[in-house]
Amino acid sequence: MKVGLALSGGGARGFAHIGVLKVLVENGIPIDMIAGTSAGAIVGGAYAAGMSVGEIVAMAARIGWMNMTRPSLSPLGALSNAPMAAFLTRELPVHKFEELKVPFAAVAYDLTAGRELVYKDAGDLIFAVRASCAVPGVFAPLRNEHGHLIVDGGVTSVLPVGIVREMGADVVIAVDLLSSGEEFRSGPLSPIGMVIRSTMAVLRQAAHVQREHADIVIEPRIAHIRPDQIKKRKELLRLGEAAAREKILEIQKLISRGG
Repeated sequence: MKVGLALSGGGARGFAHIGVLKVLVENGIPIDMIAGTSAGAIVGGAYAAGMSVGEIVAMAARIGWMNMTRPSLSPLGALSNAPMAAFLTRELPVHKFEELKVPFAAVAYDLTAGRELVYKDAGDLIFAVRASCAVPGVFAPLRNEHGHLIVDGGVTSVLPVGIVREMGADVVIAVDLLSSGEEFRSGPLSPIGMVIRSTMAVLRQAAHVQREHADIVIEPRIAHIRPDQIKKRKELLRLGEAAAREKILEIQKLISRGG
């Protein structure tokens, strides 16, 4: 039995992924492979690189807008995630896919070629994670060695269940940070707010479709937290833990009976 973990995008909500990981590890759930999109690529990549949950929690405490983003000079995005490269280079113990302790895939999208990209097996881990986090319109796209524009994998696989299956997982645990919807009291107050709300609605719908192919779906109750609220990290960690604990018996039973 091979157990795979599919980690969705979700911006700052990605801190909830760490809480889920903590519960899975504490309960001896094997994690044989991971695929992550956007925030899920950061957390999944860190665990695959050999970091303990405690080390990932400590890394999360050091994440801030200043060390992950900066204003962009590109007309294709308001921000650049170039600082993320320096941050991840400092934090992660390995920087190449070949050096990972657990098979891992980061999902991105090639705008130039019009196709999904799945970074795995070999190559630059830091570039792959950055590319997976380059939300179109918010962050400037990255350019690969062919000069192609590369953006966030949420364009096609916001919850990469199918990719984990292709990696060889018999059981797929999906962590969905998008389907919990919205609980914000006020409506959007600007054109950017309108775009963000509309985009989140599209991503929620995509996540609903993709999660149908998972064996277990963990959905933290985080609807009240916006994807930009980094300071909510402790609450997100706690809510990720709570959601995973609710599913742990179901996961154990599924694994024990062979999927």
